[in-house]
Amino acid sequence: MHMSSEREIAAPPQEVWAALLDPEVLKACVPGCQEMSGSAEEGFEATVVQKVGPVKATFKGQVTLTDMVEPESLTISGEGKGGPAGFAKGGADVKLTPTEAGTLLAYEVEAKVGGKLAQLGSRVIDGFAKKMADQFFERFQQAVEGTAEEVPEDAPEGEKKKGWLSRLKG
Repeated sequence: MHMSSEREIAAPPQEVWAALLDPEVLKACVPGCQEMSGSAEEGFEATVVQKVGPVKATFKGQVTLTDMVEPESLTISGEGKGGPAGFAKGGADVKLTPTEAGTLLAYEVEAKVGGKLAQLGSRVIDGFAKKMADQFFERFQQAVEGTAEEVPEDAPEGEKKKGWLSRLKG
């Protein structure tokens, strides 16, 4: 399964880059992620619970970041084993390009599955993989930019919540 897309993020490339390397941001963005630990240099370990069609599984796996050119591009690779459900592995080549509005994040995703998951058929798997990638990058965009849903009830009209980096800085 192969797909590509892009999205405009209202933050400078350096801020988007830092978020891509942050395990807490990644944990919040990966659908079904229960645990995420490690570092960008040594790789991350993750536990993800997902339901694909009728198959629900807990995947334990590794995520590595390679080919890093700060703050322009990197490759995210992951592989998880889900016991009897099978395995899933894949990766995304991510490119960051400065724009007037912030950063254009473009990605190409490749995914493969085996075991019971592979028996579900390519249409189900492809749809699931596309949904997972879309959810990850949508959540990532919201984490970096901050979302309207996070604005307190008593905030002045039109006030936008800070992105993840601004919140860390105080």
